[in-house]
Amino acid sequence: MLHPRNRHRGHYDFAALTESSPALTAFVQVNAFGDASVDFANPAAVKALNQALLARFYGVSHCDIPAGYLCPPIPGRADYLHYLADLLAEDHGGVVPRGAAVRALDVGVGANCIYPLIGHQEYGWHFVGADTDAVALQAAQRIVAANEALRGAIVCRRQAAANQVFRGVIQPGELFDLTLCNPPFHASAAAAAAGTRRKLSNLRGPRNDHPAARNAAPPIRNFGGQATELWCPGGEEGFVRRMIRESTEFALSCRWFTTLIARKDSLPGVYKSLAQAGATDVRTVAMAQGQKKSRFVAWTFRSPTR
Repeated sequence: MLHPRNRHRGHYDFAALTESSPALTAFVQVNAFGDASVDFANPAAVKALNQALLARFYGVSHCDIPAGYLCPPIPGRADYLHYLADLLAEDHGGVVPRGAAVRALDVGVGANCIYPLIGHQEYGWHFVGADTDAVALQAAQRIVAANEALRGAIVCRRQAAANQVFRGVIQPGELFDLTLCNPPFHASAAAAAAGTRRKLSNLRGPRNDHPAARNAAPPIRNFGGQATELWCPGGEEGFVRRMIRESTEFALSCRWFTTLIARKDSLPGVYKSLAQAGATDVRTVAMAQGQKKSRFVAWTFRSPTR
């Protein structure tokens, strides 16, 4: 079940979505159950759906990403932000803090810039988006520049060192209320390709066999993704454990460090690293969208009174 404030709790209203973004019309079809839908195995359809969702619900009318870059499912991304807002509310008498005074750092902002787009439009927060990929950062900057409501609210910064997370991004004296991250999931390119094949097979199934995706080699990723977005040495757990170690250097720069954890079996190693790092408070927040289960882990080095 999605967060109560999530705008995407019901079924997609394709009539309303195509009204907001007419380009989606070409991809809407009636599925095997007699409902309007899109072919989620088709990257172009997924991209058109995302553009329509951003236009209708978040007022982002100009949003494009380079071919092959990650085009994430918006409902789940919005859920992460809403639960982060609840976490911040604990320090504000149960009221979610809104406005530019709240500063968030998105580690791996990507070409889609999705967390800053939703987070600013929902809560008015100010974002810094960091990435190692220059092409992704340029795409994110174009999205911000093309939408007047986003200008001045989102700053993109290049992480020049692929093996660093916060160093070189957080500037001296800079303070953040939170960091967020969707870490690379796989440990190798081969593992990423195998995961894509399984995902596409599940999407096609006996009732949705998409010929273009079926015959593609290498497999077409319906949500896209560059190497840096999909895999890194050590996979998800390795990346997060490195992030935790580096977060100790910025203990006073941020109230809450957070990251998505897709694999439940990553948690023991993450908890071990947090204990070794001396985190004073660790939270694991469960999230769900249909049958898909996910979670994020949040930690801080501050005491409740600081």
